Amino acid sequence: PIGGFSYSEGLEAAINAELVTTDSEAGDWLVQQLHLTQSRGDMAVIAQAASAWNTADLPRIAELNQWVRTTRESSEMRLQTEQMGRSLVEWLRNRYADQAAILGNVSWLAAQDASYPIAFSFAAHCAGASAHDALLAYAFGWAENLVQAAVKAVPLGQSAGQRILARLTQEIPQAV
Repeated sequence: PIGGFSYSEGLEAAINAELVTTDSEAGDWLVQQLHLTQSRGDMAVIAQAASAWNTADLPRIAELNQWVRTTRESSEMRLQTEQMGRSLVEWLRNRYADQAAILGNVSWLAAQDASYPIAFSFAAHCAGASAHDALLAYAFGWAENLVQAAVKAVPLGQSAGQRILARLTQEIPQAV
């Protein structure tokens, strides 16, 4: 419910530049993005934020949020993390409407204009997920969204999409 399905994270540009034209190339591109950008960027932030949430280190979380917002490669990618962060914060506000302690942090996240990785890390914290499990879930959600984008934009068939998702699923533990 947060809009991740509507972003391609540069995949459409790679398709337009004819760098990705087949299911094999789409799989290669997504595996590279998983290891080069997700594991070193958003997933690293989520792992650090998990520790910060466990100790209620709000200054560290604010610092990580600012890092995410300032290191996006394009304005589109910054708008994506901001929109998805706002949407997840609103989901959290609704989900925990009767829990004042959690709502205090949700309001703080809203005031920080939380990026998606920061909002996700708090959602995982609220769910009691370990950092490892949160990262597995985050990476799979990312993979599923980007495979859907590839299926539509390359275009690929559903079977090709399933093969790519299976390949990414095998890569996720290493990326985590």
